Amino acid sequence: MQQDTQGVTPDAERPPSDPAHGIPVQRRGSAAEPAAPVPAPVPAPAAAPPAGGGRGAHRRARTARRNRRRRLLKWSGGLGAFALVAGCGGAYYAYQHLNNNITAVKVQLGDEAERPKPAGDAMNILVIGTDSREGLGRSYGDEGSAGHADTTLLFHVAKDRTNATVLSIPRDLMVPVPDCRTPDGKTIPGASRTMFNNSLGQEGRDPGCTWKTVEKMTGIRVDHFVMVNFDAVKTLSTAVGGVEVCAAKDINDPDSHLKMSKGRHVVQGDEALAFVRTRHAVGQGGDLTRIPLQQQFISSMIRSVKSSDTLTNPAKLWKLADASTKALTVDSGIDSVDKLKDLALDVSKVDTGNITFATVPVLDDPTDENRLVLKQPDAGQLFSMVGGDRSLTGAADPAAPQTAAATAPAAAAPAANAPATAPATPEAAPSAAAPVVDTKQLRVTVRNGSGTPGQAQQAVDRLQAKGYARAATSANAPVAAATTVSHPAGRAAEAAALAGALGLPADAVKADPKLTAKDGLVLVLGKDAPAAAAATPSAPATEAPKDLQRVQADDTDVCAK
Repeated sequence: MQQDTQGVTPDAERPPSDPAHGIPVQRRGSAAEPAAPVPAPVPAPAAAPPAGGGRGAHRRARTARRNRRRRLLKWSGGLGAFALVAGCGGAYYAYQHLNNNITAVKVQLGDEAERPKPAGDAMNILVIGTDSREGLGRSYGDEGSAGHADTTLLFHVAKDRTNATVLSIPRDLMVPVPDCRTPDGKTIPGASRTMFNNSLGQEGRDPGCTWKTVEKMTGIRVDHFVMVNFDAVKTLSTAVGGVEVCAAKDINDPDSHLKMSKGRHVVQGDEALAFVRTRHAVGQGGDLTRIPLQQQFISSMIRSVKSSDTLTNPAKLWKLADASTKALTVDSGIDSVDKLKDLALDVSKVDTGNITFATVPVLDDPTDENRLVLKQPDAGQLFSMVGGDRSLTGAADPAAPQTAAATAPAAAAPAANAPATAPATPEAAPSAAAPVVDTKQLRVTVRNGSGTPGQAQQAVDRLQAKGYARAATSANAPVAAATTVSHPAGRAAEAAALAGALGLPADAVKADPKLTAKDGLVLVLGKDAPAAAAATPSAPATEAPKDLQRVQADDTDVCAK
């Protein structure tokens, strides 16, 4: 669907007259500029009336003129009515055309009680860029790929629409993926620890599974999802007439096929796709290097879409609407042109200068240098800000400090950069005799047997903040009265250290002959794990983590390095 916008003639920029391609706007149903009628035949001059009279002749002449005016008005009125009907039919046809473009998925999100609380008037949209090569042939490699969550953005729009925060989630981040259900009722088992991009496509997982994974990881409720593929980058960039990007050096990436000289360029189609896929020829050559290029590209596209050149050009608007509806897969809550239009208008209220792109804070996975883990407490601090509707731009925060959470007694609210809730009984400092363990290498599987949803992920966040980088959730355990730490043979010291770090009594540690050294430790949360987070939410963080990678959408000086 790539189109070359260079050297376009004025005629090519006109709205198409066929309603299947667009709605003719400039001349449709215009009362000020009616279609020029064919001139009526000029009658031959009448003979001069007889001298001394002629009143009958004058009456006949006036009658003839009135009849000609009536015929002309009837002809013009009929033509106008026809034009009106045709215009309405064209608009309806175009509306149906755009509606038929849309692909929607009815996602299965499971038990409502296990989901984060609604964000009120704030809005969270999950944007998933899949690496599906469907329809692109072999030139992009991996032709049979099911499509994974290659690029994922959580787009938070403040409740007063003064600002927005867009979080980039690295695809190589190691996360727990929950059990998921497909629209036809099939259950896909979760994974206690896998790459984030496996939350889509792998074993038949649909966008609803990525949705659930993001909610579990961030504690932020998602309202809608929008998914695009490689071809969408090509068609959308072409529809807006190209997207301006910047390179701080010459780029030659044989993997993405991007060849770009230093400086500013307007890219579209294949070149636009190559730009957002580039990672080996810039920065340190990984996914974290590619993310700022994508943020630069999306920021520039937002500026292009909101520019007067696009908004006042009917042909461009039609191309953009047609390309967008063809390129997007959405949830069933926004599965029509009207709903997408309302969503777009809502998001467009945010000034470009108050849109901040930021990358979720991560560290190298200590067990695999090619993978990433959340950097705590920074990641939890950022999620707290976004979930609490706090701005990263300095725009007025819609979250007033006089909320129930903020006015709670100080003892009930931990520090802003502290995880929300302890996973078990109140912590005690480890004793001086506590064994020294390599927490970065120790695998800890957390299962929720408390009967309270969300406890396992909160426990994982706390453990990762304490250095247990390989802590991860797994399937819920049967409800248990007390929290326990199970270990395989030879791991009693590590289990005791974990129990001490959590303030658990010594008898919480138990040997399990079914576990192997490869399994590591298993923490099962019992009913004694406090549910304070559910009863008294802590106040959201008010400051962003230090060294947070970010890009402002109105910054035109960002260049790929």
